[in-house]
Amino acid sequence: QVQLVESGGGLVQAGGSLTLSCVASGSTFSIDAMGWYRQAPGKQREYVAGISSGGYTNYAASVKGRFTISMVNGKNTVYLQMNSLQPEDTAVYYCKPSRTWGALLRRETDFGSWGQGTQVTVSS
Repeated sequence: QVQLVESGGGLVQAGGSLTLSCVASGSTFSIDAMGWYRQAPGKQREYVAGISSGGYTNYAASVKGRFTISMVNGKNTVYLQMNSLQPEDTAVYYCKPSRTWGALLRRETDFGSWGQGTQVTVSS
């Protein structure tokens, strides 16, 4: 099993920046990709960005050009650099492993479990 711990959230003004971290432990050898997702109050959880173990990246249209996902320490740590934050980015952000890059691109989230998430609040 893979355990995930997200951190780095907080309160920021519109136009500001935050960097989220996700540290994975346990059976990380089974991971081929990692993704960031978010859930705003009253809304369904949505995909934000993903990265493969080979360095391929993918972004939701709503964050492309503003957010950057990166991976270090093999597949153990994933970052989400968020710039030009807007109030609509307010949500709880979660990281999630994917068994394959293709599964991540298909938005399949049945592999592994969710972390506790980290709250991002953007004030206008």
